Amino acid sequence: MNRIFLDVHALQTVPPSNLNRDDTGAPKSAVYGGVPRARVSSQAWKRATRTYFKDENLLEPSELGVRTKKVAEVLAARITGLDQSLKGSAALLLAAEVIQAATGSKIEVPKRKTDAAKEGSPQPEPESKYLMFLSARQLDGLAALAVKGADDIKAFLKDKETKTRAKEIADTLHSVDIALFGRMVADSADLNVDAAVQVAHAISVHRVENESDYYTAVDDQNTDAEPGAGMIGNVDFNSATLYRYAALGVHQLAANLGEGLREGEAPSTPVRRAVEAFVHGFIASLPTGKINTFGHHTMPDAVIVKLRTTRPISFVGAFEEPVSGEQGSGHLWEASTRLADYIPDVERAYGDEESTVSWVLRVGPNTEKLTGIGEDATSLTALVESVGQAVAERLERHA
Repeated sequence: MNRIFLDVHALQTVPPSNLNRDDTGAPKSAVYGGVPRARVSSQAWKRATRTYFKDENLLEPSELGVRTKKVAEVLAARITGLDQSLKGSAALLLAAEVIQAATGSKIEVPKRKTDAAKEGSPQPEPESKYLMFLSARQLDGLAALAVKGADDIKAFLKDKETKTRAKEIADTLHSVDIALFGRMVADSADLNVDAAVQVAHAISVHRVENESDYYTAVDDQNTDAEPGAGMIGNVDFNSATLYRYAALGVHQLAANLGEGLREGEAPSTPVRRAVEAFVHGFIASLPTGKINTFGHHTMPDAVIVKLRTTRPISFVGAFEEPVSGEQGSGHLWEASTRLADYIPDVERAYGDEESTVSWVLRVGPNTEKLTGIGEDATSLTALVESVGQAVAERLERHA
C-alpha cells in the first residue's frame, strides 16, 4: 500500500488553567524560539483522546483495549464470566499462567506491596511489572484458552502448539487504540505494535510566564470568634493559545488493524472508523488536570486537516518567532494570520498539490484569515465524515 498520511493541526485558546503538571505541580513548559512557552505533553493529549473514545462512545467496547498492570484481574474476570466455577484465586492463577505464556511477562505480587501488607489483611493481587496493553478480543481469546486448560493449566501450556496459540491470540485482532497508539511488550519484542499516530507536544504560540494563585478555604463551622482560613495554599497556572499537531499514518493503521475488527467487512471499513474516531477524539478531547479548579472547557478555534502522500508536515515553524499580541487583539488573530501565510509557502516548497486534500473548521472572526486554506467544514461532524470518506476512497484506490 502507498503511504497515506493525515495531518491534524489546531489552534486552541485555554483560559487560566493547569492542564498538565510537572513534578513541582506547575504547568509544563518549554523553550522555543528563545522564549518560554506553555506546554501540554503528547502523553497527556493521547490519554485524553483514548479516554474520549470510551466516554463519548466513539467506538464500541469490543474495539478498545485495556492498558493496566492489573491485567491478571481483568483476565480473571473474563474467565469467571465464561465459567462460574472458576472464581477468585483459581481464576487469578489461570490468568497469570496464560498471560505469562502469551507475553513472557511475569505476573506476581510486587514485593513492595507484600512488605506493606499488614498482618491479617488480604494478600495483594498479582500484577505485571509494567503496563500491559491488550484488546478486548485478545482478552476474550486468552480467557477461552484458560478455561479450556483449567484442569491442569501448567501442563496445558507446556504443549508447544498451545503456547504458540497463546502468543498468536496476543498478537492478532488489535483494538483501535492499540493500532493507533502502539504497544510495547518488554519481555516479547515480537508482540510490539508500531504506533500509527505521532502526537506533538502542544505549545503556546506566544511567550508565557506561569502565575501563582494564593487561595484560602473557610471552615463552615467557624464562629465569629474564630477568624481566619481553615486552609491556605498556592496553585500555579497559565493561559495560552496553543498550537496542537498530530500525524496519522493511515497505511500503518491499516497494517496494524489487519483484516479488520468485524468479520465480512471491507478492509477499508475498520480503518475509516478508526480514522474518524481519532480525528474527532483528538480535536474534541481535553486534558483534565486541575479542571475542577479552573473549568478550562474550550474547543479549538481553528482546525486544519490535510490528507497527503508526502511525509507528515507540522506548521509549528510559523510560531518560532513568538506571537506578540501587541495589536491589542489577543494572540489568536495573529496566530491565524501567521498560519494563513505560512501554510501555502510550505506546501509550495514541499507539498504535492495534486495528491493533497485539505479541510478547515474554524469559529469566530479572528480565524477568518484561514478561509481558503482548505475545503470549508461547517461542523466537527461534517469534517469527520469528509475526512473518513476521503481516506476510504484513497484506500480502495490503492488496494
